[in-house]
Amino acid sequence: METYYRKRAPVYDRVYGYPERQQDLRYLQEVIPNRFAGRRVLEIAAGTGYWTQFIAKQAASVVATDLLPETLDRAKERPGLEGVEFRVMDAYRLNDIGGGYDGVFAGLWLSHVPLQRRGDFLASLQRVVTPGALIVFLDNSRAQCQRLPIVYRDPQGNTYQDRQLDDGTVHRVMKNFPTAEELIQLTGQFSRGHKFTELEHFWIFSYFAN
Repeated sequence: METYYRKRAPVYDRVYGYPERQQDLRYLQEVIPNRFAGRRVLEIAAGTGYWTQFIAKQAASVVATDLLPETLDRAKERPGLEGVEFRVMDAYRLNDIGGGYDGVFAGLWLSHVPLQRRGDFLASLQRVVTPGALIVFLDNSRAQCQRLPIVYRDPQGNTYQDRQLDDGTVHRVMKNFPTAEELIQLTGQFSRGHKFTELEHFWIFSYFAN
């Protein structure tokens, strides 16, 4: 998956240009920044900074992280993000990022977390946030499978799509589609105040950290 996203970095934002997604995106571009107004935000898997550019307008501060420097280099080129701190960081090893965050955002990330590692990721996240921190996950709905059907399910239950890049190479990428019930159960020990909103092409799940 790292190889796929490293190669895809130059055209990553193409997914936000699909005509059928524009209504959902206009809604999300307004709602998500509002939720983080005045908060100290840690962004997981920020990629090229598409969502960072909206969150940074209202957040008190933003630390945007990603495993790949190639994607963060493109994020740094976006106008208006001069005050954002960018960090190359493994989302499963957040201890080195410090603590005290009262907001966390992860866009199009949780679907790539293996089922068997979700608990580890959430436990790592819990250690860097303050009680009452707002955690927001945004991801694709199953409508994405119209473009990229599921082609494989591994023994652990993770599902995969085959994705072709502009150079013609095909990469098998893990892409899971959790339900609202699964998300509530998954975060139960860490959270309160769950909220799940499903749009046509995306869903948003949020909770407050215990």
